Amino acid sequence: MDQNHDMLLEQLNTFTRRKHTLDEVYLFDVILCDNEIDRDGDCFSDHALAELQKRFVGVTGIFDHNTKSANQTARIFRTELRTIPDRFTKIGKPYCCLAANAYMVRTAGNTDLIREIDAGIKKEVSISCAAGARICSICGANHLRKPCKHIKGRSYGGSPCYTTLDEISDVYEWSFVAVPAQRHAGVTKTLGGSACNAEIELLRAAYDDALNQLESFADFLRKDVIRLCFCCGENASTKALSNTIPHMDIAELLNLRQSLMQAQTPVYLKPQLAMEQNYDSQASVQAFSCAHDRNRRVPNE
Repeated sequence: MDQNHDMLLEQLNTFTRRKHTLDEVYLFDVILCDNEIDRDGDCFSDHALAELQKRFVGVTGIFDHNTKSANQTARIFRTELRTIPDRFTKIGKPYCCLAANAYMVRTAGNTDLIREIDAGIKKEVSISCAAGARICSICGANHLRKPCKHIKGRSYGGSPCYTTLDEISDVYEWSFVAVPAQRHAGVTKTLGGSACNAEIELLRAAYDDALNQLESFADFLRKDVIRLCFCCGENASTKALSNTIPHMDIAELLNLRQSLMQAQTPVYLKPQLAMEQNYDSQASVQAFSCAHDRNRRVPNE
C-alpha cells in the first residue's frame, strides 16, 4: 500500500505493548477476499465487503484455519477496499477487493516463513467469518431463512445461479491455505473452514423435499398407468402387468405410460340388456302384443 513507513508503524504499534521499529517487524500486504463468484458459487456483497473492512482490523492470521494459539502467525493492522479500473466480475459488476496490511515480529522461528512469503510460496489466504444472509441470485430468497430450489452453478433463463453473502456479524481469523475457495484470495465463510451447519441443513431439507415430490409424482404415474392398462382392455395380462407397476421406477413408468397412450383405443362397455345389432325391433313388438292378448282374461259379465 502507498503509505510511508512512519505512518504504517504508527498504526501497527497501536496493537503492540511497546513501540516497534521497522527492523523488528516484517510487513506484508494481503488480499483477503473480493466480490467475485468463488469456487463454492458464493460472492460477497459490497455492503459485506465494507463490513469486513471494519471488522478485520486487528484480527490474527493462522494456518489452515487451525485455531490453536500456537498457530498465531501475523496480525492485520490496516485494511482498505480496492477497485481496479476496467476490471469487472463474471456478472459484470466493477471488481472490488478487501486488501490488508499485516505484520509479524521477526524471530528466529519465522525466518523461513518470511522467505516463503517473499518468494510467493506462502501466498493464498482464506478468511473465516459469519454471514447472516445468503441470497439466491435468481429469486432473492435467503437460504438461511427460507431455502429455494435453485442450484448454484446452474443457469436459469440465461442467468447464472450464485449466492450473495451479506449481513456480516462476526469475523474469526484469516489463514494461509493451499487451495482457497476464492481464486484471487481464498475465502471460507465459516469458523474453522468447515462446511456451515446451516447450509448443510438447508441442503438436507431440499433433498428431502425433492424426494417427497419425486415419490408423489411416481405415485401419480402408477395410478395413471394402471388406469390406462384397464382402459386398453381387462384381461389376465393386464392384471399381471398392473401388479408389477408398483415396482417400476419413474423412467419405466413414463415409457410404459407413453406406450399405453399410443396404443389406447376407446373401449365401450355393452349394457347387460343391450339388443343385438340384427334384432328386429318391430317384429318383437308385434309378438309381444299377440302374446299379451291371448293371456288377457275377459271379466265375466
